[in-house]
Amino acid sequence: MKDTVIGVDLAKNIFQVHGASRAGEVMFRKKLRRQQFMQFMATQPPALVVLEACGSAHYWARELAGAGHEVRLIAPQYVKPFVKRQKNDAADAEAIVIAARQPEMRFVEPRTEAQQARGVLFRARQRLVHQRTELVNALRAVLYEFGLVVPQGIAHIRHIEAMLDEAVLPEAVKQECLDLLRQISEQSVRIDVRTKKIRMLAQESENTCRLQSMPGVGPLTALAIEAFAPDLQSFRRGRDFAAWLGLVPRQFSSGGKERLGKISKAGQADIRRLLIMGAMTQVNWASRKAPAPGSWLARMLARKPRMLVAIALANRMARAIWAMATKQEDYRDPALSVAA
Repeated sequence: MKDTVIGVDLAKNIFQVHGASRAGEVMFRKKLRRQQFMQFMATQPPALVVLEACGSAHYWARELAGAGHEVRLIAPQYVKPFVKRQKNDAADAEAIVIAARQPEMRFVEPRTEAQQARGVLFRARQRLVHQRTELVNALRAVLYEFGLVVPQGIAHIRHIEAMLDEAVLPEAVKQECLDLLRQISEQSVRIDVRTKKIRMLAQESENTCRLQSMPGVGPLTALAIEAFAPDLQSFRRGRDFAAWLGLVPRQFSSGGKERLGKISKAGQADIRRLLIMGAMTQVNWASRKAPAPGSWLARMLARKPRMLVAIALANRMARAIWAMATKQEDYRDPALSVAA
């Protein structure tokens, strides 16, 4: 165990550094420029360096680990309660050290360069999808002002060109609609390029290929888990992973009375959203083709709303993903296991 704890309040140009012993005795407080920071840290003996999990934190975690330090990242919401009085860089750095010294504190696992690269690709596709949705809504709004109603969904865009040929619209409006259609087409091409890259990356890793053996988990979900989730071995059980994703009820319990609300939505939102979407596809398919009688899905659909069943199924999927990753096994259908 390192004898010194160094808290660093990161910024673009000015870094605030606070050093203290394990007992809490202050050893130094320094304000350093970006160019001076690594020079100073290289002169320090190996210590426990704690950063807030914010922008560039994963990069600095790798750099500091290369300099011989033990690096931990801590979520900003866990640091805030330890800030004394005024909010400033020095108080933040001190609060980071105090928070890190708490024996029950939870830390964020630093990401590798490969994980961050996959995350950038995933975010790029997500950004393009949002931009295309914005263009589609703008086009639908223009047409609606002239009495033309287009249903929601990208699939209906192909009918708009025929609609524009038949409709009597001012020439300026028609040209603007055609320009929006061209922009939507360009965004779709960019999205397809990113999707192909994601599919290729999802086939390169043994872990992502294994995850895709589960119904409802495709290349996007598998890559998101690899890019954004920590090592699943760090969770003691599958329920902890599901709770980390926010797929458990929020608690409002007091006085020995248990009160559970909606899901907490804590943790990684992208993985949670994709798991719920994958679960919803299974629920929709079960409404067309009835699941096996007596199965968990059949019993839940018989007495619960479909969306609630989808959330519960996403929770089960998260626990199964943890088991697959920790045991290095492909997905096994519970219904087939019981039948065997």
